[in-house]
Amino acid sequence: MANTPLTVLDLVPISSGSTATQALRNSIDLARQAERLGYARYWFAEHHLNPGVAGTSPAVVLALTAAATSTIRLGAGAVQLGHRTALATVEEFGLLDALHPGRFDLGLGRSGGKPTGGDRQPALVGAAPVVDGLTPGGLRIPARFSYAHLLRHPRLALHRTLLRQPGAESQPYDEQIADILHLLAGSYTTEDGVEAHVVPGEGADLQVWILGSSAGISAEVAGAHGLRFAANYHVSPATVLEAAEAYRAAFRPSAELDRPHVSVSADVVVADDEATARELATGYGLWVRSIRSGDGAIPFPTPDEARAHAWSKQDRALVADRTETQFVGTPRQVADRLEILRDATGADELIVTTITHRHEDRVRSYALLAEEWGQR
Repeated sequence: MANTPLTVLDLVPISSGSTATQALRNSIDLARQAERLGYARYWFAEHHLNPGVAGTSPAVVLALTAAATSTIRLGAGAVQLGHRTALATVEEFGLLDALHPGRFDLGLGRSGGKPTGGDRQPALVGAAPVVDGLTPGGLRIPARFSYAHLLRHPRLALHRTLLRQPGAESQPYDEQIADILHLLAGSYTTEDGVEAHVVPGEGADLQVWILGSSAGISAEVAGAHGLRFAANYHVSPATVLEAAEAYRAAFRPSAELDRPHVSVSADVVVADDEATARELATGYGLWVRSIRSGDGAIPFPTPDEARAHAWSKQDRALVADRTETQFVGTPRQVADRLEILRDATGADELIVTTITHRHEDRVRSYALLAEEWGQR
């Protein structure tokens, strides 16, 4: 492949008319295909209470996938720390590493965690200017999307009720990351001198990543600890530049890294011709609408099912930033846009996520992209 590695991010999507069982089988098959095609990493996201997403437990799906593959790095993109403890996280990934040493990436996301001091917005130096929604290299940076309505949605309260023990509160995110790193290193000690040693887990050969969407505490914590950082263009395209720049501004060398290391994500659909690619991507807007409305991801629709939806102005506003930043087209067209994304963000790696209604179209999309990328 090209000098810039590509990672697959998989949500384990359930297609309309299909089942979670088939979605899991499809994802394990896609991981095998990604390994054969030369992708560097295969990551699973964590989502809950979504009828169209089966990836509820990254560690479980990673265990299944590790048994079905042999060389590709596997990881969580990301474990959501808002409803779990540092110890549980280290124990889970310690178990994985014990059976498949040196193959796992522990990607950590905040998702409901309690930051210390709020999401601070550091001054950014050297960030690429954006004129009329475009960087100088041509990367689309849309208007910022407001998540205020989602924070008020009753489904968010239901998440908290079902995912946390009664009365429990999330640990401050920066403290939780520090605890995870100490537990992995075998250096965790309480204030009164009591040590904790996690077996398996302590000394696990994991790469720790922080995933973030803005110039807030996730980027700062990743930089302060000298960890790898993944910036989510596919989730929040408006803030990807500030997220990457904030991470670099906060970066301090560590035993793991002597310089910042950034991966940036994008939604892509590739086909042999542009018309076919756009047909395959037809369901994407309706799927994003279901997420952005707060009701949860629907099973991914067929193109005909998506076309049957009556779009309102509010609907279109919900999804505009995501649909206009999805990379859809021929292998050359999509690879060209990925190069623009890489150059605009200074990414060391790229993460691609593809969802189509038919599994074979998703496999074909990744195969076409790998072939084109490998020629650059």
